[in-house]
Amino acid sequence: MATGSYGTIRPADVSPVDVEIIVNYTPTRDDTANFTLTTLNSQEVLTPYFNNTETGGNPDIEILGGLYNLKLPANQFNALGIYTVYIRPAQIRTNINDCGVLSAFPNVRGLIFNLEQIPSQFRNKFVAQGLVGFRVEYLNDDGSKIPNFFRIITSSFFCEPVTENLTNSSQKAIRYRYVDSPTNLIFCTLTPSSSPTNKPNATPFIGQPNQNVIITNTYFNPITLEVEIVEDDFSTLSLALYGNQTKSMDDGIYTIYDKDNNIYRQYNLYEIRNDFNELLYEVRQDRGNNIDYSKNFTNITQ
Repeated sequence: MATGSYGTIRPADVSPVDVEIIVNYTPTRDDTANFTLTTLNSQEVLTPYFNNTETGGNPDIEILGGLYNLKLPANQFNALGIYTVYIRPAQIRTNINDCGVLSAFPNVRGLIFNLEQIPSQFRNKFVAQGLVGFRVEYLNDDGSKIPNFFRIITSSFFCEPVTENLTNSSQKAIRYRYVDSPTNLIFCTLTPSSSPTNKPNATPFIGQPNQNVIITNTYFNPITLEVEIVEDDFSTLSLALYGNQTKSMDDGIYTIYDKDNNIYRQYNLYEIRNDFNELLYEVRQDRGNNIDYSKNFTNITQ
């Protein structure tokens, strides 16, 4: 019997609100001193494509996974140079309200987040089972991120604190229990959070109260694009090679035309000689904006 192959990579069907787009600009590849980041509004520049009836999808309803239109704003991409576009999952920066356990299951540890401290555009994620699969990264007291350390959220439910009389004074009297109705608190379990069986006292770190964290969705992997704005491209360079050209023998004006025979560039052609009338240089000088429109291609060839 043959063994089937199962793919594990799927195209992301994310909403633009779940995406963060950061841009870095540098005029040349050698200029690395000035490092300035600009954040674009992903909802304005990123547009998902939708399935149509030809592909068996629901038009205007079902997102065609992995295919998006990125519109770069002209008012920001308006200088010659290199733009590095970094597309990553949106980051939710908040702090841990408390680290606690469930009243009914004291061995279940988790993080408690207060929805009032969550940015308003991300509060719709903080619902029952809305954060499953999200990544939690931790910040130090100085604001730096703990490198290469994270936890994955395995469940999230609304909760409320309850006070219990405990015989062991080292345990916290405030615990939490799940509730069905929405509250301002949400209890998140993480992995790994339990001690290994071979060393029960080695409790994994999941955070501490009031610690700042970054919560990120894991819908797709970060993407880096490089956009280079140049003065000439293949189509304009081809005009100098294959486009129509004229040279005025009287005044030495050399004119290059575009595909519609409009004047694209114009130059002065002349020679430099010494006192003995010996030819030293042949010069082609760009006329810039001083265009002689009498050199119109149609007028010359008619």
